[in-house]
Amino acid sequence: MERRRAWPLALVALATVCVVPCRAKNKEFPADTLINNVVTDRRSGRLYVGAVNRLYQLNADLQVESRTETGPQKDAKQCTPPVTNACEEAVDTDNHNKLLLVQEATDVLVVCGSVFRGICSLRNLSAAEQLLYFSDSKGEKSYVASAEEGVSVVGVTSYFTKDRNNFPVFLVGKGYGSHDSTKLISTRILQDYGDWVVFDSIIEASAVQANPFVLRYLHDFRFAFKDGGFVYFLFSRTLGVQDTKNFTFVSRMCEDDQGYYSYTELQLNCSGTNKYNKAQAAYVATPGDVLAQNMTASGRYGPVSASDKVLFVTFTSDEDPSTSALCMFPLPSINEKLVKIIRACYSDNGVIDRKAAVYSPYSSKSEELCSSSNNNDMAIKSQCGAEYLPSPLASKADFALTAEPPLARKGHMTAVAVAVENGHAVAFLGTANGEVLKVHLSGRAEVYGRAQGDVTGAKVNKNLLFDSDLQHLYVTTEKKIIKVPVQACHLKTDCQSCVSMKDPYCGWCVLEGRCTKKKECSRWSEEKIWLWSPNQQCVQIEAFDPLNLSCKKTQQVDINIPALPVLRSLDRLHCQFGSFTSEAVMVTADSQVRVTCSLPDPVEIPPTPDQQDYVSVPVAVLVNNSIQVASGEYHFYNCAATVRKNPNSPCIACVTSEWRCQWNARGHSCSDEEDAVGGGHIVKPQEAASCPQFESPEPLLIPVGVQVPIGFQGRNLDIYTGQSFSIGTELMKDTEVTVTREQGSKFRFTGYKFSFDKQQEVNISFHIKSDGDTKIDSTLTVVLYNCSVGREDCSLCKHADAAYRCVWCSAERRCVYQELCQAPEPARCPAPEITDIVPRFGPLNGQISVTIKGSNMGIKKEDVKRITVAGVECVHQGDRYSVSTSLVCEIGPVRPRPPVDFPFEHFNSGVVEVELEGGRQGKSQVIFTYRDPKPLVVLPARGPAAGGTLITVQGEHLDTGTRDDVSVAVGGVPCEVVAFSEQITCQTGRYRGPKVPSELLPVTVRYGRNTTKEVAAAYQYSENPKVSNFLPKDSFLCGGRRIVVLGSGFDLIQRSSLKVVALDEDEFSHRASPVEFVEEALSKNDTVLQFLSPPVAAGVDPQALRTFVQLDNEMEELKNFIYHPDPSFNKLDNNVITETSVIIVTGRGFANAMTAEEAQAFVGDASCPVSILQDEKLILNAPLSQPGPKRHRRDTTDNMLELVVKFGHGVWTVDSVTYPRKHDIPLATIIPSVIIPMLLFIAVSVYCYRRKSRQAEREYGKVKNQLASLEESVRDRCKKEFTDLMIEMEDHTSELSEARIPFLDYKTYTDRNFFLPSKDGANDAMITGKIQIPEARKAIVAQALTQFSNLLNSKPFLINFIRTLESRPDFNARSRGYFASLLTVALHGKLEYYTDIMRTLLLELMDEHVQNKNPKLMLRRSETVVERMLCNWMSICIYQFLRDSAGEPLYKLFRALKHQVEKGPVDAMLKKAKYTLNDTGLLGDDVEYSVLTLQVLVHGEGPDVTPVKVLNCDTITQVKEKIIDQVYRNLPYSQRPVVESVALEWRPGSTGQILSDMDLTSQQEGRWKRLNTLAHYNVRDNATLVLSRVLHTRSFHQHQDSYEEKNALLEEDNTYHLVRPAEEMDYGSKSKRGSMKDKAMTKAITEIYLTRLLSVKGTLQQFVDDFFRSVLCSSSVVPPAVKYFFDFLDEQALRHDNVDEETLHIWKTNSLPLRFWVTILRNPHFVFDVHVAEVVDASLHVISQTFMDACTKTEHKLSRESPSNKLLYAKEISTYKKMVDDYYEGIRQMVPVSDQDMNTHLAEVSRHTDKLNTQLALHQLYQYASKYYDVIIQSLDEDPAAQNKQLTLRLQQIAAALENKVTDL
Repeated sequence: MERRRAWPLALVALATVCVVPCRAKNKEFPADTLINNVVTDRRSGRLYVGAVNRLYQLNADLQVESRTETGPQKDAKQCTPPVTNACEEAVDTDNHNKLLLVQEATDVLVVCGSVFRGICSLRNLSAAEQLLYFSDSKGEKSYVASAEEGVSVVGVTSYFTKDRNNFPVFLVGKGYGSHDSTKLISTRILQDYGDWVVFDSIIEASAVQANPFVLRYLHDFRFAFKDGGFVYFLFSRTLGVQDTKNFTFVSRMCEDDQGYYSYTELQLNCSGTNKYNKAQAAYVATPGDVLAQNMTASGRYGPVSASDKVLFVTFTSDEDPSTSALCMFPLPSINEKLVKIIRACYSDNGVIDRKAAVYSPYSSKSEELCSSSNNNDMAIKSQCGAEYLPSPLASKADFALTAEPPLARKGHMTAVAVAVENGHAVAFLGTANGEVLKVHLSGRAEVYGRAQGDVTGAKVNKNLLFDSDLQHLYVTTEKKIIKVPVQACHLKTDCQSCVSMKDPYCGWCVLEGRCTKKKECSRWSEEKIWLWSPNQQCVQIEAFDPLNLSCKKTQQVDINIPALPVLRSLDRLHCQFGSFTSEAVMVTADSQVRVTCSLPDPVEIPPTPDQQDYVSVPVAVLVNNSIQVASGEYHFYNCAATVRKNPNSPCIACVTSEWRCQWNARGHSCSDEEDAVGGGHIVKPQEAASCPQFESPEPLLIPVGVQVPIGFQGRNLDIYTGQSFSIGTELMKDTEVTVTREQGSKFRFTGYKFSFDKQQEVNISFHIKSDGDTKIDSTLTVVLYNCSVGREDCSLCKHADAAYRCVWCSAERRCVYQELCQAPEPARCPAPEITDIVPRFGPLNGQISVTIKGSNMGIKKEDVKRITVAGVECVHQGDRYSVSTSLVCEIGPVRPRPPVDFPFEHFNSGVVEVELEGGRQGKSQVIFTYRDPKPLVVLPARGPAAGGTLITVQGEHLDTGTRDDVSVAVGGVPCEVVAFSEQITCQTGRYRGPKVPSELLPVTVRYGRNTTKEVAAAYQYSENPKVSNFLPKDSFLCGGRRIVVLGSGFDLIQRSSLKVVALDEDEFSHRASPVEFVEEALSKNDTVLQFLSPPVAAGVDPQALRTFVQLDNEMEELKNFIYHPDPSFNKLDNNVITETSVIIVTGRGFANAMTAEEAQAFVGDASCPVSILQDEKLILNAPLSQPGPKRHRRDTTDNMLELVVKFGHGVWTVDSVTYPRKHDIPLATIIPSVIIPMLLFIAVSVYCYRRKSRQAEREYGKVKNQLASLEESVRDRCKKEFTDLMIEMEDHTSELSEARIPFLDYKTYTDRNFFLPSKDGANDAMITGKIQIPEARKAIVAQALTQFSNLLNSKPFLINFIRTLESRPDFNARSRGYFASLLTVALHGKLEYYTDIMRTLLLELMDEHVQNKNPKLMLRRSETVVERMLCNWMSICIYQFLRDSAGEPLYKLFRALKHQVEKGPVDAMLKKAKYTLNDTGLLGDDVEYSVLTLQVLVHGEGPDVTPVKVLNCDTITQVKEKIIDQVYRNLPYSQRPVVESVALEWRPGSTGQILSDMDLTSQQEGRWKRLNTLAHYNVRDNATLVLSRVLHTRSFHQHQDSYEEKNALLEEDNTYHLVRPAEEMDYGSKSKRGSMKDKAMTKAITEIYLTRLLSVKGTLQQFVDDFFRSVLCSSSVVPPAVKYFFDFLDEQALRHDNVDEETLHIWKTNSLPLRFWVTILRNPHFVFDVHVAEVVDASLHVISQTFMDACTKTEHKLSRESPSNKLLYAKEISTYKKMVDDYYEGIRQMVPVSDQDMNTHLAEVSRHTDKLNTQLALHQLYQYASKYYDVIIQSLDEDPAAQNKQLTLRLQQIAAALENKVTDL
């Protein structure tokens, strides 16, 4: 144990000697609930934390010493304590801590909460969990605090004198709550005395405790303190009913005032205009020397000493709510002002400077409350007031104490604490976003940093406290307290960064070389030892003597260091030059400190770098060999290297250098100055004029291609007498020419024929060499020029400067030097040549600029005399003229319209002509055309008022003019043109009007100055998109977290991005400009945007980040979006994955911005689900078997796999893990023990299998051959049928769109899915919406149903309700399904809660089935409420998926099937068809028929006829149905006329005939009567029929074959259509034996027609496949509900041991395909507004059965006895099964749907709630509660959870209201 204790001490000791200490983690305390108050005991250092329902006692290091539960408590505001069961309104109520006080005198802690009217308790200060006193039976006098959360309470401990005894008390100031005590300020005793009890209010002062003030003055108390025998309260309040503005006051009264007679208020103004008017937090502290001096010097505070107390207050502003300020009020100033106010009232009638200065708050006293007296000392003598003196008093606004804020800033400052360090005041300011700013208060307030600690984004609590030694700060946010140091000096490692912090706590300890607090620096009291900015600077080298030195010399150097502190005798001083170190001597003379050092030897000096003539060597002055006190650089120069600067002038470069070098002309060398060396050949420093040199070349201009002699001067050449010189330059290549010496010092160079064509001019510098091949200084520089470069035509050539002598050579057609052209220069240039015009099209009105490009278009702008464009004068723009190459002119309007017979287009077009000085003219080959642009269409037609929308203007000839000529405006708002071509694209501007117009605005396109085109009513400005919410609200700096932004109007937006901006708002931040990080949107619809949070660069302070959504031009800030530092990960404690397959990863900060659903983890190449994510722990489920490595390495012998964690874009390799190796078994053992038995087993199995398989193969072969022959026989028919169907379906599918598909609206969809299968069907009350409630009881019933809805929202009640009903034997399966559907409607508005109930019940059902060993039976049938709830849940969650994806292929399948069935004969009586998929519905006779095309005229709807295809064997009713289908094909079925409401008339001749199924002409065969067909009436092809409405109509629900209007004589007859029923044929005429034989024959004959099934199947195969693919494809869109529920099933399967993959497959199949898709497939009318005939339904049944078979795991053995339906899709079943398996697996591999995402999806679905009749559902649900009322009541009484929530009572109340039930109430 002792060793364990020694380890931390050793670590601490090690940390203190580190050169760069590590940044330690701050100690912190996380609370379970919101923290309300924090106080500290200054003696013990303990903290006491009052939070919601909690009280904590912490030690100084924030470790929990005790934790006490203070709530929730059974309470109700309207009930008087003590609260008992008699209080019916009492519920569990959170207990907010309102007041926490340390009473040192009695060692007690005063704790006041919000429950029980604000009653307090006393606790032991040493053990806060020990309750010393609490009583809730003392009545109103013990109500101390407030029961309202928003009412602030402050307090301060004090004493009270009575009977010569001092009693401990505390004074409380609080605002007013509706059920609180009315005492504004009260004094509460802490012990019983006489009639007083603990917490009794012992002073009755009606002036500040009476009722009237509470409704007029709204108080917000912020701080209370005592000083100098006075108690002070700081608060803000309004002035009365009429004025709602807040003003801040400080009130004062004597500490022992027995009647509050001295209570006086003084208004405090922060800023001269009182802009910052509402106090937020305050602190009282001394100002320190510096701040006191500055406050005194300012003249605004009076004299302030360092020992005076100052009230520091942070304010917010009602005027500008986004800002806040800090103001300072010295207590002497406050007291002085208060004395003036009191004196004015006591002696001067309340008047100061002839103005009323005093009034009495909280009372109706008149202004005469103050008196006049000559006794001016009354205010001093009676400073605690008296009963006969006026009170309470308050200053008027004109006499407020005003202070100017030394600091004002954006954001709210919510807390303040002030400390003094080294005479400097430092304020720590907490902000609303979780920061704590450090502010140096001196001449001006300067924010110099932030306190260390993670910024949580939560507001800093006003209780900002120091620890007992003032070295740490306790920062409290909503649920956390962090202990942070007041300084972070150790993080700065050099003097400059240390002093530049400007932190009064930190300075540079010179002799220790570290940044420390002053007292931590040894010898801090000595001068120059501890340096602090701004008064002192770092120790610096001021100068060297000598300043620099030659690298060839060695000597000593004196270093001048004025700020070097005095060293002691034991201190050693050294100088370090690079790697050379020598001892130094410190000399102080004339207050100058000099350090003398030895310089290194020349051989130790580094070589001189290229292109330099010196080398810099770092210099450091060290104390005691290790501490660097000053540094700099010393230059060692090299005279020999100076010539590198200018090789052509070595002497001049040498002697003009800064190093005082001399030149030896004979030796041609540069060396250090030596006085001893002299002579004519030595040039001393700075005597450049004495250097031998050549200068003054003539001429200075040299043309290329011509050899021009150059003369120049020589000087100081005596030493070169008799020598010759040569000249050269780079452009002469390697050629050097001898220079000719002329008389005196003149020289001549014969010249050189230069060639150069890269630019017009170039400077050439010549070098000159002597016979010794050494360069002599040359300053000979001339300009070489080329006339041809940049002068491509005659005009440009003539424009050249005359000094160049450039001429245009006609023969060569180029500009050359005059001497290079043999022919004379032409006097005039050729005619102008026009090569291009821009633009080539202009508007008819002209007034645009045309740029004409070409050559020889004049030398000056005056040369241009005339320009015409297409015959129209064009005004020359001289200021835009470019010599020869470009003219700009402005065209006029087009010429008047020519005669009619002249082609208009030719007249409007023409060439461009330019006429120059001298009559020279030029014409263009390019044609310019006048034309009329016509903007016609603007797309898109609407956008946000903020602008930024890219709109495209389409039309004719829009590319007229240039982009510069065109401007666009939308309703007068400029639209910036971004693209100009045949279409114009522009970006809309912001609409600046006061209101966004609702009408469409014109779009105006302007060409030039005189052409305006308008598209009327083309574009509408709409309201800007709004952001209402976003989730989640934080991210790590690595980014990549999916952020969902909710709002409206997003469909208007073209470009959306998430932008994070690092703003530079603080004085201590030195960022040059804001840094942005941007991510574009992932997906967008009208209400939802999805982004990935942008990754933020390392080094950016998360606290300075603000997040915005950029919506085109609009920026919406996502307030309170927080970036957290990336998490950190520790190495694993255990790298071996055990049998539990659980990996525990530890670290820090995981939960700051991540959830378990979002996090990803990988072992090798396999994913590890994150099961639990906590702030410091991740629990991963590792793969059961060892996966492969993610990256293949050469060395894999160690079997290690990387464990990688991924949060968004952040990827961390945490550690390596390994799986335990299995014990190796020798190969020799494996072979005989495994292989040999295996071979024997295989041999036996093969023998048995072959016997069985031969028999099975024979059977299978027969069936296969039969199927093959059937397929072969119908292949041709299939092709033909399929082709016909495709052609005929083309009309349908081409019209198919979401608008054309008759989807049911949401209510009808839910009604049919939920209630149509009920026993009442379409007459169900939920569908009809009809219910009988007496008018007089409707209001009562509505209110009771609302209460019943609230009761259903209680989970204990609803679970109990369902369990009770399901336990009743008469609550059958139909009732359960109906109940579940009612429940779905009733809870539709709270689908998140509904889902929770469903999960709970499913878990119970799952456990029940698993325990009963039959898990595969779960969800097979809807026998329980939860199974039906699941079905309904799937229905509503997949509704949108049906509309978006699966609905279209389903509708196409239905239409194709219906079309194919109706294509052939359908027996109206037997409901059998020739073309079907169902063998039982197959028409077993070969009916003869032909196709007719009828021309149908609808009576009363115009002369247009509609062609309709029918069969001549169709009954009249079937014909009517087909006609209605075709004529009203664009209407949904419910809006079409029913068959019984129309009549069909055929007019073969002059008279018409009404066609009907039965009439007197009907054919009769014995007792059988045949339905009339078109063939019966002999209706021919192309006949015209009239469809008309009849007056009487039959109900929609009556069967179409009901013939109530038949002739009475025919009613007893049996009817048939195509085939008489076989069993009725010749009934009674044959024997029983004969009848049976006929039946057999009929069956045999019928099977001949089974080939038709294959024909229909082949025809419809594509439609079936399309539907299956749309439903079973996980690679496209999968509804979130499916993924969410399947993941739930996967999780539960892992939870149970006996749930295998097959069982899980069955669960998924039962929950989705069989529960939903099969139902929809069988009942398309549940989704679409269609009618499903029986013959179509029979075929749908076959497809749905195939779908069911595909979803099962069992293999179907096919044989001759198998049903035809099974054989029909036998070949496709395996494909469909694989689709199902792939679908399930694909969903499993998808990214999980988090609870948050699912809730968002459910919230979208809940938007349909207002369309449903929830009230009616509640009413119907209550019928079940009524029916089983007694057993439900009994069950609730037995449930403890129900008893706690009084559910029985609530149900009884509802029953009493709804049906007058007798209850126990």
